[in-house]
Amino acid sequence: MALYHRPMDSADTLPRDAQSILELASRSMFHLFSSISQGMFLVDISGRIVWLNEGYQRFLPALGFSSVEQFVGHLVEEVIPNTQMRRVLETGEPILVDLLTNKAGTFVVSRIPLRDEANAVIGAIGIVLFDHPETTLKPLIEKFALLQRDLDDARRELASERKNPLNNAAHGQRRAKHTFASFIGTSPAAVEVKRQARRAAQSSSPVLLLGETGTGKELLAHAIHAASSRANGPLVSINIAAVPDTLLEAEFFGVAPGAYTGAERKGRLGKFKLADGGTLFLDEIGDMPLGLQAKLLRALQEGEIEPLGSNKLIPFDARVIAATSRDLGALVSAGQFREDLYYRLNVLPLRVPPLRERRADIPALVEVLGEDMALRSGTRQIELLPDALALLAAQHWRGNIRELRNVLEQAAMRSDTQQLDAAQLERLLRDGGLAQIAPASSLALDALAAPDDTLLLRPLGLQIAELEHRAIAAAMAATQGNKLATSRMLGISRATLYERLENPD
Repeated sequence: MALYHRPMDSADTLPRDAQSILELASRSMFHLFSSISQGMFLVDISGRIVWLNEGYQRFLPALGFSSVEQFVGHLVEEVIPNTQMRRVLETGEPILVDLLTNKAGTFVVSRIPLRDEANAVIGAIGIVLFDHPETTLKPLIEKFALLQRDLDDARRELASERKNPLNNAAHGQRRAKHTFASFIGTSPAAVEVKRQARRAAQSSSPVLLLGETGTGKELLAHAIHAASSRANGPLVSINIAAVPDTLLEAEFFGVAPGAYTGAERKGRLGKFKLADGGTLFLDEIGDMPLGLQAKLLRALQEGEIEPLGSNKLIPFDARVIAATSRDLGALVSAGQFREDLYYRLNVLPLRVPPLRERRADIPALVEVLGEDMALRSGTRQIELLPDALALLAAQHWRGNIRELRNVLEQAAMRSDTQQLDAAQLERLLRDGGLAQIAPASSLALDALAAPDDTLLLRPLGLQIAELEHRAIAAAMAATQGNKLATSRMLGISRATLYERLENPD
């Protein structure tokens, strides 16, 4: 099947009506796609292949055909595994971008229905846009793969809860509550820490989670356990800073029967033994008393513990994940943390980024936190307008995600409206003593300022344009000029953002 058009050599031969121009454009676009694509073919309304271009012919050997004549005339699903062309023919809806994997490889493809003058579907065109997406579209493919793994994690967690509801309830806090899907964010910093954590999950070595308070260290500890080979075992957590120093040894190693006056007759298991076969999460390890650090080191090295009041050594098998918001290196230098214990714990260190290093994730975090708060309280979910999100992105967030949740909870309780703009949110923050605007730039501060009386006297269209300009300026400052992150934060396409930046009026 050959399509062509006669060259037009003079002005007298140019088409003079719209229909002719349309037909010429159609032929031109067909030839353009045929020449620039990696391959192209046509099917009729019955789904039989009627034509393919030269580019597509190179895929035939991998599909099991030695010539074009053998290939043409077959139903498309018989010769191209996993094709969605039949769906396009039946629905008349195009599939503009899709991933196709079969014996010939993995391709980025497009499928477009062909229609006659009466708008009836008469066939479809298949176009191979890229035949090596793993190289040409590597960033997109990697992001898609991460999202797919997060989705798979969430599905496995839900399936486990449905399959063993009684077992889950019986374990209580002895099971992971979170997976990697729970760590919200697609910013480079969030993606990188999840990548490192997934690698740590495949090891049995100790993991040390480092980061400021409220960054999600405990959540990642749960996710690492859930993705590890110990996922079916218990996850036992202990916050060292929350337990008095005098009780820590008993909490760690347990108590022998009748070890001291008032002790239980049957004794008491410690956290190490409770975590046997699973994971022990030691939160705020930097607050551990110096005198107990030697016993912890010995337990980790020997794989056995000695309960309080006992002379018997008890073996245990638990993978240790520790976390701290303190600088352990500085504590070692100051003599407040044992150097040998530090090296024992610091085998797989993971730095969890603060919220100010992943500001592009704030809109997604706001959505998830807001939905969770609404479900827990049974109240409506507030909606933050783009300029309000830009205001949040300009904060320093010393308390990170925990502080962000607190701000959202206060905004939900104190607001009389379902939608909040920057001016309303800023007033709520200041009234609650929470507003600490980060000095990202003077432009961001100016952009977030509430409108004055002279602005209110201007036409409504100009006020809206001014508000939009302020939101864009604040978002650009908060993301340090990253246009992709800015467009995501504002909920607009990059094309729209470029248009607004080029034509601010």
